[in-house]
Amino acid sequence: MLDPALEALVHDKNFASLTTLTADGTPQASIMWIDCDHEHLLINTEVARAKFRNVSHNPQVNVLIWERTNPYHYVEVRGVVTSMTRGSRAADHLEELARKYTGQAFAGTVESDRVILEITPKRIRVVD
Repeated sequence: MLDPALEALVHDKNFASLTTLTADGTPQASIMWIDCDHEHLLINTEVARAKFRNVSHNPQVNVLIWERTNPYHYVEVRGVVTSMTRGSRAADHLEELARKYTGQAFAGTVESDRVILEITPKRIRVVD
């Protein structure tokens, strides 16, 4: 079960910073749409992206989600990518996220297969 403060931030239109580690250990951060399933954080990306390559060789990640109206209220999650889902479920999930954040269907370009990164939290820190 995720921390209620974390779930509240995720279910609103707040953005997340996903930090992964490159092959040489250099951190790489991306601003992302975020979702959860009550036990895991869910990040949707493409298999051609650096973040996917990074978690494929090192599944440790850091996710920071901040409240859009008060960035001093945030949650930091240190976790591990424990599962990846591809195919129609990942494509449908992208549409769900687009509607959540923009109110419309996804308008961007998909260059490679979509994948949902399922992140199991190992440490959660809530800051108010």
